[in-house]
Amino acid sequence: MITIGLILPDVLGTYGDDGNALVLRQRARMRGLDAEIHRVLLGQPVPESLDVYCLGGGEDTAQILAAEHLIADGGLARAAAAGRPILAICAGLQVLGQSFRASGREVDGVGLIDATTGQLAKRAIGEVVTTPRIAGLTQPLTGFENHMGSTVLGPDAKPLGSVTRGVGNDGVGSEGAVQGSVIATYMHGPVLARNPEIADLLLSRATGLDLEPLDLPEVEQLRRERLK
Repeated sequence: MITIGLILPDVLGTYGDDGNALVLRQRARMRGLDAEIHRVLLGQPVPESLDVYCLGGGEDTAQILAAEHLIADGGLARAAAAGRPILAICAGLQVLGQSFRASGREVDGVGLIDATTGQLAKRAIGEVVTTPRIAGLTQPLTGFENHMGSTVLGPDAKPLGSVTRGVGNDGVGSEGAVQGSVIATYMHGPVLARNPEIADLLLSRATGLDLEPLDLPEVEQLRRERLK
């Protein structure tokens, strides 16, 4: 049984990001693997022994609540220390960093990513396309960005991709962050529906299995349309 943690969907669940957990469950089941989603709401402890974790986007107040809960609880940090794969989207990326700006002030992050987030001069909104920069991903990455965050990576974090269209982290060419078992990105869509290679990378890490590709022409058609 693959256990998929959907973390704080009541505060970090904008732009359909809850769909990432659904994609993981479906792609596992299509390979004959049992999988179930565990929803962890605000105020509930985060189990540290789930196989893979998903966090979505949210607004300022939601980010602050999420950061405070995840820091106080500690379960997600223990999962990361144990090497459990974690996917974080947009506000989730910022919350897992060292600090971020929200409601006009600097807020402490969970500290799983060596990154700090300030504010862009102009909101980044629209399609974003990148070339992946981590092993295991070979195809262009695509998503929809909508954020005011300007995220600067420190030396311990690496970009998920290099921007070929759109703004990305801060408008200077990088998008997302990868550190340890964490993969983070500003891409909505949901990102795993639009980039099945990331979904399968997370599943492979969660299970320790070398997964065979799935033949899904509908997904390939969607990707071709988005990459035009």
